[in-house]
Amino acid sequence: MPKPSNSPADQLLFPEWLLTLDTLATDSGLQPLENHALVLAGSEILDILPQKQAQVAYPHLQPQYLDKQVLLPGLHNMHGHAGMTLFRGMADDLPLMTWLEEHIWPAEGQHISEDFVRAGTRLAVAEMLLNGTTCFSDMYFFPEVVAQVAEEMGIRALICAPIIDFPNPWSSSADDALEKTQALYRQYQDNPRVKLAFGPHAPYTVSDASLKKLLDINRDLQLKVQMHVHETAFEVAQAIEDNGINPLQRLDQLGLVDANFQAVHLTQATPEDIQLLADRQASVVHCPQSNLKLASGFCAVEALHQAGVSVSLGTDGAASNNDLDLWAEMQTAALLAKAVHQDAAALPATAALQMATVEGGKALSRSPFTGQLRKGFAADLCSLKLDAPDCWPIHHLTSQLVYGRMGDKVTNVWVAGQQRVKDGKLCGLNLKLLKSEATAWRNRIQETFQSQDADA
Repeated sequence: MPKPSNSPADQLLFPEWLLTLDTLATDSGLQPLENHALVLAGSEILDILPQKQAQVAYPHLQPQYLDKQVLLPGLHNMHGHAGMTLFRGMADDLPLMTWLEEHIWPAEGQHISEDFVRAGTRLAVAEMLLNGTTCFSDMYFFPEVVAQVAEEMGIRALICAPIIDFPNPWSSSADDALEKTQALYRQYQDNPRVKLAFGPHAPYTVSDASLKKLLDINRDLQLKVQMHVHETAFEVAQAIEDNGINPLQRLDQLGLVDANFQAVHLTQATPEDIQLLADRQASVVHCPQSNLKLASGFCAVEALHQAGVSVSLGTDGAASNNDLDLWAEMQTAALLAKAVHQDAAALPATAALQMATVEGGKALSRSPFTGQLRKGFAADLCSLKLDAPDCWPIHHLTSQLVYGRMGDKVTNVWVAGQQRVKDGKLCGLNLKLLKSEATAWRNRIQETFQSQDADA
């Protein structure tokens, strides 16, 4: 029995089940621990041990009982456009290029501003925290505003500053964007929760010259580089017609495809493409629901896994998904993989859950310290209460988490040891204000389009 501790422990959590997903555990942390405690000290996990031992070791702490709840790592949403949440449901049931060129880009041209991005990001972060997401990756205009909101609302974030050759609401050119990204990096380089990355939009919007400049800058910084790649068959076919090689091959020839590179979507991939990603230790961010909704194609997740490529999950923006619920995303990913590969064993529940946790931690940092419950790792956690008819009986916990309806079961959320959701309610955030902001922006957007229709 351990002796009483003089450690800086400040929180003692007693869940019914503890799912660590610890890759160093003998079972990779996939077997739920019962009657175990999680001990937090500040922003980190201090200890994991049986509850009876914890009461002896940490007698000064009052346990927080998480009745009928499973405690596990917080989820990682590794690709999205948080500000676009204000476009939720604005243009549905349209193919990608029609959706972009006739609806999204015109709306952005009319409305994108710091205030728009701030309101949209606040709404997105509130939604994500409520469904157990403790870290999100964002690629959108005014990344300095996204960083501010993440810092204020207490969520972990990877801010992928957008790099685009042509003028846009945030930058006048790729050179301008690269300068602004470096300045933002310097501002946040010591921030424990908000990290910067380069976000070159896509191969068809960023030139070789701009990508070479990015690479030169990143030789010293070694930041993550996230990019939409092979999102549609049209994109790949057009690139081959123009350049004689596909976009991924072009990016590799430039030297961009390496351990820092994250290819988002990748709905079109040959065996050679997959092997290239594996050889370069690059990773993929899979956004299944957005790809399905825009009929963009299917990511070969099982083939990527078999090749040893790390694949994490993203929702994409709410304008092309309509929600930011990673529980629904992992369910879709698991079901879709089975249909695409015609194999019921493809992407089992445990692998789908790891995509949103363990693999998300790897995507966030080369030396991950999130996505698993392990001593010394970040205290980024969520708990779900599994006490409803659609959870009974529980034969296999991970299967229930992936194939069940889980978004509404999230009860508590911690980020860096700070509780951000308690008993299903956001801590210190006025939802009425968020709703009022969202309604005001909806009215403004609709008025713009009604005025345009009247003038046509």
